[in-house]
Amino acid sequence: MTLNVQPPTPRQIAMLREKARYIRLETVRLIEIAKTGHYSSVFSCAEIFAALYYDVMRLRAGEPAWPDRDRFLMGKGHAAVGLFPVLADHGFISRELLDGYTRLGSPLGDHPDMTKVPGIDFSSGSIGHALSNGIGMALGGRMSQRSYNVFVMLGDGEMQEGQVWEAALFAGHNKLSKLIAIVDRNGYQLDGKVDDVMGVESLSDKWTAFGWEVHEVDGHDLHALTHTLRKLKSDDTRDKPACLIARTVKGKGVSFMETEPGWHLGYLAPVDAQIAINEIQSREI
Repeated sequence: MTLNVQPPTPRQIAMLREKARYIRLETVRLIEIAKTGHYSSVFSCAEIFAALYYDVMRLRAGEPAWPDRDRFLMGKGHAAVGLFPVLADHGFISRELLDGYTRLGSPLGDHPDMTKVPGIDFSSGSIGHALSNGIGMALGGRMSQRSYNVFVMLGDGEMQEGQVWEAALFAGHNKLSKLIAIVDRNGYQLDGKVDDVMGVESLSDKWTAFGWEVHEVDGHDLHALTHTLRKLKSDDTRDKPACLIARTVKGKGVSFMETEPGWHLGYLAPVDAQIAINEIQSREI
């Protein structure tokens, strides 16, 4: 890939870093309302959310139903608590709605519901289905001659699902060049280390064999992550779908959560929450 796509400027990187910080801080705040949630799963993909929603994706503020917007689907639906504040930031939902997160009658739950939350393109949480649905959207865009891109973020534990690979094979066969998969390769799933539960490497070789163009990047390096996503989106010569394997750290940003599988689902007592907040506010990633 030799496209002359400009890398993000230092000012843009600073803005994206603050957005990733905002995502982490809001995740802590919202889980305090719910009293349980998936901190570490959000923290591994905060930079991915920031790069996509504040730089790469084509969106219009306040218009979640704009037909030419880029689509985003999330296989790891349990990270929705980090996405809802982003939707509020774009005017897709009200900020006041965040304050009632998971409360009785609220449309905002532990997993995203596309029938209730404007800006959510797919109701996810049952692992393995997002890529298949993204394929349908990419095919729909091709058939309707719309130029939107479809981004699908998958967990690395999700690579153990057979439906993912059937979908990958289909997308490669049909040369869905507007489809971009992002694997959040944080190394952990609910039951422990991904490669202890069921090894998935070599992911790069697997996706390549299924007919995809594959790239790997440090998923917390906002410069490399954003520049690569810009190039993937801008490449109109590619005749196949693209997969970006983002090497991340589960719980990134809060040292006592990093690579600690017990934080896949949990709750921070007030004193620990303040420690986490202080570290998020002071630490530069």
